[in-house]
Amino acid sequence: MAWTRKILRVNLTQGTCSSEPLNMAWAAQYLGQRGLASKYLVSEIDPKVDPLSPENKLIYATGPLTGTMASTGGRYSVITKGPLTGVIACSNSGGYFGAELKSAGWDMLIFEGRSPQPVYLHIENEKATLLPADDLWGKTVWDTEGTLKKRHQDSLLRVSSIGRAGENQVLFAAIVNDLHRAAGRSGVGAVMGSKNLKAIAVRGTLGVGNIADPKAFMAAVTAGKKVLAENAVTGQGLPTYGTQVLMNVINEMGASPTRNHRDVQFEGARKISAEAMHEKRATDGRTHLVTNQACFGCTIACGRISRIDETHFSVQTKPEYWGANGGLEYESAWALGNANGVDDLEALQYANLLCNEDGMDPISFGATVGAVMELYELGVLTSEEIGLEAPFGSAAALCSLAEMTARGEGFGKIVGQGSKRLCTRYGRPELSMTVKGQEFPAYDGRALQGMGLAYATSNRGACHLRGYVVSSEVFGIPVKTDPRDTDGKPELLKAFQDATAVVDSSGLCVFTTFAWTLHDIQPQIQAACPGDWSLESLLAMGERIWNLERDFNLAAGITSKDDTLPPRLLTEPCKTGASKGMVAELGKMLPEYYSLRGWTPDGVPTTATRARLGL
Repeated sequence: MAWTRKILRVNLTQGTCSSEPLNMAWAAQYLGQRGLASKYLVSEIDPKVDPLSPENKLIYATGPLTGTMASTGGRYSVITKGPLTGVIACSNSGGYFGAELKSAGWDMLIFEGRSPQPVYLHIENEKATLLPADDLWGKTVWDTEGTLKKRHQDSLLRVSSIGRAGENQVLFAAIVNDLHRAAGRSGVGAVMGSKNLKAIAVRGTLGVGNIADPKAFMAAVTAGKKVLAENAVTGQGLPTYGTQVLMNVINEMGASPTRNHRDVQFEGARKISAEAMHEKRATDGRTHLVTNQACFGCTIACGRISRIDETHFSVQTKPEYWGANGGLEYESAWALGNANGVDDLEALQYANLLCNEDGMDPISFGATVGAVMELYELGVLTSEEIGLEAPFGSAAALCSLAEMTARGEGFGKIVGQGSKRLCTRYGRPELSMTVKGQEFPAYDGRALQGMGLAYATSNRGACHLRGYVVSSEVFGIPVKTDPRDTDGKPELLKAFQDATAVVDSSGLCVFTTFAWTLHDIQPQIQAACPGDWSLESLLAMGERIWNLERDFNLAAGITSKDDTLPPRLLTEPCKTGASKGMVAELGKMLPEYYSLRGWTPDGVPTTATRARLGL
């Protein structure tokens, strides 16, 4: 459907739920989901607010294509001020929750204040009720979802919740829906926990409607699905291997950050790759991968469902982890594996299950463990302080630290604050591989120059999905560029960032852009939504969203000094691979990027830029 034109505002302090009309003037400028919810957030909170205070707000938002027949139209986002970074946070999730929320008749949920006791929100179409959650507090995501389905006697109830990580204010706590899909980054789960909000349980039966031109929409959707099916990446690679198809590719070209970015190639990558997930184990004759899985409305089906080896040390006495469950994606496999030098596929899966079960971002968790292991090997941290031996490559340490962090026990409390705070605490802040406090994903900014610039300029801290120039630098999509070259990368990145803001605001998945350009997406938006959604207006909207986020961050205290990379990437060259001897050439690209953005040399949008974009 296009917009339902309704918002549910939940005041947790007062315990009230009220409906209000969607601001359609804003919708015409920001479309939905990431863009529109960000507009609401920046209009309603002080940018300098403490992210974990009642004054911060938490917004669940769908896009106009969420819940429609558009391929991948099942996305929703959670927008807030992030506690890990102190900047605007927008974390995107798939599964079925977003479509259910839309089918219940809501474009957005806005949570404000703090409940005096744990609560959850139950939504049945237009009826919304806050209910006690005292008995759910302390439960995992998995237990919470099961309990709520039984309580409401509805197996089709869709649940989005936090685990113990969110309750304990782990700064990279995630919000998990459908057991293993997550709004994973920037600590949105910690904000939810700070509000004593345990879960949202939704049942929507109102269905899909409000499409401006149904015939044109179905024609555009059908054409789009054909493009996805015929593309080698979205039609073959992702369904077969998932995002894990990247493990060997990125490693072989020397762009895989390894052992806290000391190296750019991991000798154990093959053992934890997509190919390894397809191989039969010697112990039980089963493959690690059980099947692929799709989110609502998705024709790609890149999700992984895996079964852990029951004889593995991590689960030998824990049968609750033996069943088929959410499997490793590329980012989680890298963060739990390469970043720590761990090549034990089953250990990675166990840690990944704990991240799903208790709601933690595996990227930030794994990368923080990488910092712990380097500090341990340097002698800065001791086994007495950590509670165990923690050298690079230790699968046992990885599993134990995952348990400790998820439960908020021992040294896990320190790990749960993220690598920036951890490394600063022990006097080695330069060993934190972060931008604006958020840990890097699975691409090295020295070997992929465009990604280095993408990390430095991302509005939500280090992130690959805000401007995935890997498509160009590795796959040649939409054009092939030399990953080691800085020429043209600022312009390329800006185009990716603006286009991605459009996709994130529509309700579609960014993975479609391996095959689609905005030329494929624009007809779907135009047919679904009344008004002018020309290619030009969409590109201007993407730029408007990026600058809106930048304005908020500047007001929150971010400056151009924060648009940088850790010293390791700027001064320590790649040791191996095609980019051997190279560092991230950020200084060559950043001034040009600011100029292309219409910003001052200090990274501030000019008056002319703000006027042009209607900010």
